[in-house]
Amino acid sequence: MPGLTVTHIDHVSVVITDVARSRRFYNDVLGLREIPKPKTFDFVALWYDLGGGHTLHLLLKDEPDTLSPRHFCLRVTDARAARRHFADAGIPVRETTLIHGADRFFVSDPDGNRVEILQWLTPYDPAAAGAAALDPG
Repeated sequence: MPGLTVTHIDHVSVVITDVARSRRFYNDVLGLREIPKPKTFDFVALWYDLGGGHTLHLLLKDEPDTLSPRHFCLRVTDARAARRHFADAGIPVRETTLIHGADRFFVSDPDGNRVEILQWLTPYDPAAAGAAALDPG
């Protein structure tokens, strides 16, 4: 499309309702590094550096988002070790639909935001593992 060149996802934002509780999950359980939000922000927002110029933003609101299939995905180097990590932290792991060449599962943050944990065992190859056709619509 002329005039638009998308290079990558820059950030993902999710709604939280309790800063201290969310910090414990994102800092301590996920091990993410919190960075300062822009000084022009006059509202509560926690920013996390995900590497490669990607960030995660937690936005404080009075009510959590409605539970839904929406999620963001964090890539890990060892999904089996990640499962043990979440089990040790008392966080339930939910298995999900298989993707050829991947090991993945879901956890939820304290506000019910879904987080997919994914390890690619082999690079995704749409020609080999993709559906025969794109979904209609």
